[in-house]
Amino acid sequence: MIGTVIFSAEVMPPYWLLLRHTPMLPALAFTGAFALGAWGLRAVSFGGALAGLLLTVLVSLAAGPPGFLAVLLLFLLTFLATRFGYAQKQRRGTAERKHGRGALQVLANLGPACMTVAPLLFWRPLAHVLLTGFVAALAEAAADTVSSELGQVLSPRKAYLVTSFERVESGRDGAISFAGCVAALLVSGMICAFCQWVDLLLPRWFWLATGLGFAGMLLDSLLGATLERPGGLGNNSVNFISGAFAAFFGILIAFLSR
Repeated sequence: MIGTVIFSAEVMPPYWLLLRHTPMLPALAFTGAFALGAWGLRAVSFGGALAGLLLTVLVSLAAGPPGFLAVLLLFLLTFLATRFGYAQKQRRGTAERKHGRGALQVLANLGPACMTVAPLLFWRPLAHVLLTGFVAALAEAAADTVSSELGQVLSPRKAYLVTSFERVESGRDGAISFAGCVAALLVSGMICAFCQWVDLLLPRWFWLATGLGFAGMLLDSLLGATLERPGGLGNNSVNFISGAFAAFFGILIAFLSR
């Protein structure tokens, strides 16, 4: 498997000693091309591309090529979901902005995963415990975006407010739908299955990370209904908290069950 060489041992030396094996220049080249591609596709603004570049460089140095590939998969899944039924979303006024996600949106979605994996730059004990939180945070980011984007198209008038199950229009803060929930669970599993394949995630923690990705999506909807709609929290804050929730409990449960 791709990550076997990188994560074959629980205890490894500080990452700066390994830079001769994984130099920074290739990391900058691949992540730079990725950021430019995302900007060219208008998936992110220029500021979003710069924020994404910094975060993916960090992930690439801390988790190696498998970490970069996991972020790339997250981008592809969310980009395709955002473009799915775009004309319909435009008519309803819920489509993503034409210039893409801004820097704060990118930080809110990738920040929890990056904070979780950053210690691996210098400290390698319990690497797979930290990586479980990293994968769970990526799964939550994918589940939240895909469930919202697909739910608006597949269940435009069959969404329910997560707090009261009152029927509301899809795309509203705190709204969930059956189609969106199924999509969230599937995409969370896809992220975790890929990360398991590249040795970022141990098989015994696959369902843990998948479940936390889905649970984080539900928390996002709950916060959207109770705090975001009244104006207590912004969307970026809600996204960050939900990702941090998945990362924290991924690390905690993996540590306790290792």
